[in-house]
Amino acid sequence: MEKIIITGGTGFLGLSLARFLKGKGFRPILVGRHEIATDFDFVKWDGISLGKWCQALEGAKAIVNLAGRTVDCIKTPDNCDQILRSRVDSTLIIGEALKTLENPPKVWIQMSTAHIYGDPPSQICTEDAAFGYGLAPYVGSAWEEAFLKALPKEIRGVRLRTSFVIGRNGGALASLGRVVKLGLGGKVGHGHQGMSWLHEFDLNRLILESILNKHYEGVYIASSPNPVSNKEFMKSLRGTMRVPFGLSLPIPIIKFGAKYFFKTDPDLAIYGRYVKSERLEKQGFKFQYPELAGALKNLID
Repeated sequence: MEKIIITGGTGFLGLSLARFLKGKGFRPILVGRHEIATDFDFVKWDGISLGKWCQALEGAKAIVNLAGRTVDCIKTPDNCDQILRSRVDSTLIIGEALKTLENPPKVWIQMSTAHIYGDPPSQICTEDAAFGYGLAPYVGSAWEEAFLKALPKEIRGVRLRTSFVIGRNGGALASLGRVVKLGLGGKVGHGHQGMSWLHEFDLNRLILESILNKHYEGVYIASSPNPVSNKEFMKSLRGTMRVPFGLSLPIPIIKFGAKYFFKTDPDLAIYGRYVKSERLEKQGFKFQYPELAGALKNLID
């Protein structure tokens, strides 16, 4: 079984990818700071220094880097610092590790973020769109710069600017579901902010295609071809959950509830973006779940 290394692999996306890859006949190896109860091989690292974990990379088919502190938190100075450093430092040390190998992976799949485009109110951003302003675009830009600096010339590199991933066993969809059940699943503010989304299965398929297909190289937006507004997203989620109504929430209430009840950043709900990949369309990638209604039905029903 060919092994695929998943750094930062113990989170929602990493475990989803590991299950998918195992079902395709690969041997996923999770690399993380803290071991969890799982059937997959696990290697511990600290994300900042070389160590025994480097040996796991020897002879691997690919490495997929998902490492980074969650952005689902209150943006204190300490948390902002960790969000940046956990991404940049882990990416740079992977590059150092690859230099020590006799038989390194042939491809490096690097997670990035669609937040790099900021929060334009109506523009649909493609790969060539200008970056935005603020913490998330700054972190995304530094993250990608670290990857380009660390990527060895002989290894094919793929950057995935990933949007809001919806899945069964983690991520923000569970939190949104709780809000809907409380009857608070209406639009946030004016409701026009973009919600670019992606089914976890399509993300896993895209990562596997990037590993197997040598024509995949450079940067791609990893998002459904059909982004929707916050108002449309919440309406579709209510319909799938069979909740007949949802109170709309003004901005002051969102800011209060995010800070004191959900312990997260209200900007994650208040702002948004519309993104769509031109490069994936040109390369013929077909989404299993291109429409939101079908994606939510699959995940919730």
